[in-house]
Amino acid sequence: MPELPEVETVVRTLRSLVLGKTIERVSVHLPRIIRQPDDIEQFKAQLAGQTIQDISRRAKFIQFFMDQDVLISHLRMEGRYGLYQSEEPMEKHTHVVFHFTDQSELRYRDVRQFGTMDLFPKGMETATGPLAKLGVEPLEESFTPDVLAKLLAGRSTKIKPLLLNQECIVGLGNIYVDESLFKAGIHPEKLAGELTREEVERLHESIVATLSEAVEQGGSSIKSYVNGQGEMGMFQQSLTVYGRKNEACVRCGAEIVRFVVGGRGTHICPVCQKK
Repeated sequence: MPELPEVETVVRTLRSLVLGKTIERVSVHLPRIIRQPDDIEQFKAQLAGQTIQDISRRAKFIQFFMDQDVLISHLRMEGRYGLYQSEEPMEKHTHVVFHFTDQSELRYRDVRQFGTMDLFPKGMETATGPLAKLGVEPLEESFTPDVLAKLLAGRSTKIKPLLLNQECIVGLGNIYVDESLFKAGIHPEKLAGELTREEVERLHESIVATLSEAVEQGGSSIKSYVNGQGEMGMFQQSLTVYGRKNEACVRCGAEIVRFVVGGRGTHICPVCQKK
């Protein structure tokens, strides 16, 4: 599933491709992608005639700000957006098409069919639905070591599952949690509330550095992720532990091991991240 860097990369690409375009009509070929409103005809009618004023990211969600409404899109496992000309052939598994007045089309393709779209009136997008209970953004200035310390204080949860909790810190998934914990030298099973102040500061620094570097490199293309122009991210070439089971640690040379924490496959260096 795309994590914060991948979604941020898609958002930046979409901004360069479709910002300012006006929707003439919308085609929906797989109605269950649309969750709000539950009337597909209403969804299509509301969007017709609206212009895309801005596009941004909140957690792992893409926000399309229109004239009156906000479209919230989650790519899930393999959702992709692409800009095409109307005469270009439609690829299989294309489920939603935004037809623009300039004869171009933003097409949403999703082989696994897990993606979602929700449409809300402007100003109501965070009141209910997928954005209502999200935690802090790790790349905003408001995310400080003190904020992280307060989030972890007194928690008896293992640190990895807590970092994956989107109501705590948003945008972190399995890849970047493993990478951040390795950089900070913290074992994923250590209880969140038992981290020292020094460990909290190292973890804060590693989260910000890991995500920033991944965004700069366009995210990771571990399986099938590409950005809005079909380009692969390159951060997977910089991974230090994730997906490197049995390989040598880049720091100490010990063998990277894989085990399960909170139901998620987890990669660590047993020497650099002692329990």
